[in-house]
Amino acid sequence: MSKGKQFVTFTVPLVIAYLLALSHFLPVPFLSVGEVDDILPVLPFWLLVTFGSYSLSSLGLGLVRFHDCPEAYESLLMEITQAKNELRDQGVDVD
Repeated sequence: MSKGKQFVTFTVPLVIAYLLALSHFLPVPFLSVGEVDDILPVLPFWLLVTFGSYSLSSLGLGLVRFHDCPEAYESLLMEITQAKNELRDQGVDVD
C-alpha cells in the first residue's frame, strides 16, 4: 500500500469521526457537551500549529546538524561551484 493510500485510510475515518462528534451525533467520552463545544472547533487549528512547529523545529535541527556531515558539506560546495561554472560558461553573471 502506498503512502498516499495509507494517509487517506487513516485520515478519512478520523475526519468523519471529528465531524460526527462536532455535530453531536457521536458522543465524546469523559467530556461534557460544553467542553466538547469549547474544544472541538479549535482542534484543527491546534493540529495545524502543532504540525507547523514540528516542521520548523525539524528544519532547524537539520540546519544545526548540517556541519556534522562533512562529506555532504563538501559535496554541496562542489555542486555549487559546478553550477556557477556552468552558468558562467553560458554568459550569466553569478557574482
